[in-house]
Amino acid sequence: MILAKNREAANYRGLHSRLNRALELLNDDFLSSVGTESWYLEDEALYVTRFDYETLPPEETFFEAHRRYLDIHVMLRGSEGVEIAHPEGLEQFEHKGDFYAYRGAAEQKLILRPGMFLVVFPGDAHRIKMAVDGKPEPVSKVVFKILYKEQEPETT
Repeated sequence: MILAKNREAANYRGLHSRLNRALELLNDDFLSSVGTESWYLEDEALYVTRFDYETLPPEETFFEAHRRYLDIHVMLRGSEGVEIAHPEGLEQFEHKGDFYAYRGAAEQKLILRPGMFLVVFPGDAHRIKMAVDGKPEPVSKVVFKILYKEQEPETT
């Protein structure tokens, strides 16, 4: 997991070529051009979408994780609570493709605000869309999906 200010994106280059490309796009001009339809920058290996929604009470949210993709969540407007946990300590209740849904307790809690980004790697279960201080609010954010691992890791 990486939590940082958009202006610090260059500090995290070098981990993966597709991550580098996405980090280069964390600027106001690009982010304001992203629409609600997925924009494929490199087929399904790198794409970006804007999401507009109202945050929810925590009991209406759940953790999600991926095994092959990493996400970059970039908040444009509003704030949302985010929780992070390792899937190993959670109860899986749904699986479809590279989407795994879980219930359980958080290991880390944070608030994602405008001008910030959060990178969640494969294995970082993340619970998003949570209202801050119990007050639902409209948010707008851009999410990059980046193929990070070409094959699904073996499970033991």
